Amino acid sequence: MADQTLIDTVKEALEMFRPQLQADGGDMEFVCIDDDMKVHLNLTGACGSCPMALMTLKMGIERYLKDACPEISEVVQDNAKNYDDLGF
Repeated sequence: MADQTLIDTVKEALEMFRPQLQADGGDMEFVCIDDDMKVHLNLTGACGSCPMALMTLKMGIERYLKDACPEISEVVQDNAKNYDDLGF
């Protein structure tokens, strides 16, 4: 599991990226960082139902986060309602 310093750095980077999503009526919620160093996010608003959401996630958010936090392996969309399956 990621340490608190990494979680804080990821959250700061997400806050820097957030206005780009909000400009198009979308947003994101941080869920967790799993043991494989994958960042789990929920895309909300317009981003939650956008057909380009995967591209935004991979080419936008993931690229930005990996620059800020090289230890991050991947960013995944996780719109599950029950996070108990993730162990959090």
